[in-house]
Amino acid sequence: MALNIQLYRNNNQKSKNYGQVYGRVSNSEPKGVDYLAQHMAEHQTPFSPGTIKGILTDAVSCIRELILLGQPIKLDNLAIFKAMITSNGANSATEYDLKKNVKCVRLLAQATGTVRRAEMTKDGFLEYTDLSLAIRDGQAELPTGNPDDDGGSGSSGSEPDVRP
Repeated sequence: MALNIQLYRNNNQKSKNYGQVYGRVSNSEPKGVDYLAQHMAEHQTPFSPGTIKGILTDAVSCIRELILLGQPIKLDNLAIFKAMITSNGANSATEYDLKKNVKCVRLLAQATGTVRRAEMTKDGFLEYTDLSLAIRDGQAELPTGNPDDDGGSGSSGSEPDVRP
């Protein structure tokens, strides 16, 4: 099994890397708890997919509850999950108001253990998508724009994320 890499052109005219070609993971549709439970049940476990689904469903609910109480949760070799906020600044501490300045509460998943960047890069097996391979071989044209239609890189910044 491999990570399929799709080629795209950076169409963000404000970017110093405008026009350059990059690769990104071509992900399939997200799978739900049922899929994960079935997959886990196929790994020589004595538990049925239904039992596993129940445990996972309860775990998700409890993890969310604890995170919203300010308790980060670490799932070894996956991520540390914790709450973060996005807020607007105030001129002083007395002017900072939670209802006015906090824009949103969001989830941060920080990779840990074997899911850290270096480990994932070392263990990952990459392949071009069929279209990207045809583009590289000169048998197809690079599509205009990118799949997200934002001209960016899929990262939160304005520059493409080209880190290894």
